[in-house]
Amino acid sequence: MLYTVSRSLYYIDTESLLNTVTQSDVLLLLQDGVTAAIAGSAGLNQLMACGAVIYALREDVEARGLLTLMGNDVELIDYQGFVDLTVNHSPQMAW
Repeated sequence: MLYTVSRSLYYIDTESLLNTVTQSDVLLLLQDGVTAAIAGSAGLNQLMACGAVIYALREDVEARGLLTLMGNDVELIDYQGFVDLTVNHSPQMAW
């Protein structure tokens, strides 16, 4: 399953998200959700603990000036990568 996180972890039910996501799932951070990918942040540590592969939309990271702050475990993708994730991981749940 593909989980998209478009808001800061401070504005969603992060506990429910973490209880739902499994190691076979994929997380895509976009819009303000990319703030959770900052290296060493509590948010990234929480997301990494669930074992899912974590991606962030490069355009949103760059728009927020966070490119140099991204964690090494987060893979940056473009819009084509977003489309590929959507095609390859069904269903999708937005947070």
